[in-house]
Amino acid sequence: MKNIITRFPPSPTGYLHVGGARTAIFNWLYARHMNGKFVLRIEDTDVKRSTQASVDAIFEALQWLGIDWDDGPYFQTQRFDIYREHIQKLVDSGHAYYCTCTPEQIDVMRREAMASGGKPRYDGTCREKGLGKTDDAVMRFKAPLAGTTVVEDVIKGNIVFQNDELDDFVICRSDQTPTYNFVVVVDDITMGINTVIRGDDHVMNTPKQILLYRALNCPLPVFGHVPMVLGKDKTRL
Repeated sequence: MKNIITRFPPSPTGYLHVGGARTAIFNWLYARHMNGKFVLRIEDTDVKRSTQASVDAIFEALQWLGIDWDDGPYFQTQRFDIYREHIQKLVDSGHAYYCTCTPEQIDVMRREAMASGGKPRYDGTCREKGLGKTDDAVMRFKAPLAGTTVVEDVIKGNIVFQNDELDDFVICRSDQTPTYNFVVVVDDITMGINTVIRGDDHVMNTPKQILLYRALNCPLPVFGHVPMVLGKDKTRL
């Protein structure tokens, strides 16, 4: 790896918390140690909860910590054209499809899966229907039905996920806003991020993101998931 590129992507829905600050420090220090690049990205797709006051507070907190950035800040709400372009790539390659199942139908699917001893998941009803775009349709990723996805974590070691437990997750809502796992992958690809250091609350997202990288024919970054910062009562600070 020639040039290490890390990133810190806070959501502007409140103040920077202790765990986020530590993650920012790890990424910044590693980029500086390796003579690499540190990217700041504001993940503000939660429009209802995101505020300019929170953005300003995050900037102020990072500056107080002595953290500077080499690229950015990027704002996800300003990158929707890029996300639409990559969604179309997945559609064209057969890795995504439209789904018109209602929330009520999906709740029934999940309850039935749990009742039979499985995990609550979408059952693929629309997977092979070849539906077109409608006002109520979401876009789902067509996940593999068999095999495994291995997260090669430089901190935790290899973590193996069974693909049949990963459902066809939504990558774009019916209101045309893309979802978290999808935009994170597109952002990291287009920003050249090759080292992802984050809290281990993201471990369950990582296999989905790996599948998206592969569907988009892009190399995986190095993943490292650090333990959460907990208090004496074992809850997050």
